[in-house]
Amino acid sequence: MKPLVGIIMGSQSDFKLMSEAAAILEQFEIPFEINVISAHRTPHEAVSYAMEAADRGLKTIIAGAGGAAHLAGVIAALTPLPIIAVPIKSSNSIDGWDSVLSMLQMPSGIPVATVALNGATNAGILAVQIIGTGDKDVQNKVIAFKEKLKNKVIAGNEDIKNTSFKFMVNSTTNSGK
Repeated sequence: MKPLVGIIMGSQSDFKLMSEAAAILEQFEIPFEINVISAHRTPHEAVSYAMEAADRGLKTIIAGAGGAAHLAGVIAALTPLPIIAVPIKSSNSIDGWDSVLSMLQMPSGIPVATVALNGATNAGILAVQIIGTGDKDVQNKVIAFKEKLKNKVIAGNEDIKNTSFKFMVNSTTNSGK
């Protein structure tokens, strides 16, 4: 089985957070690989990884990094694959903003899809959705996943409506009115 998604991170300390993306891929039964590759400390490995990824069969790459967070942009510059960036609030970051901005502010022609700070779960879901564009079975799993999310919200709303407060009036929201 060949990996379809690459998960890369700038440091081993990012693994705990990035494993959330791996857990999503596991849930959807998407084969993936995980590597520590630093744009700054192992630049030759980063270049090789990016340039060989498509030929190896990867369909997308999730790149997580903290601090200056150049990993996603370097990889995006060197591969035709879609890159999903996960900005990580690290010990040397400016409350995570340095990571967020270095991933969001990519120059024209080098797009990077960036999820929320520490948003590895959403990165995994986005990778699954990308795979689902070419695989109907995966797409059906995404549809079922989103249906579960919807049902959870509906159930939560019912739980709240069943609480009793003296002045609470049960109502429904009406969109468009």
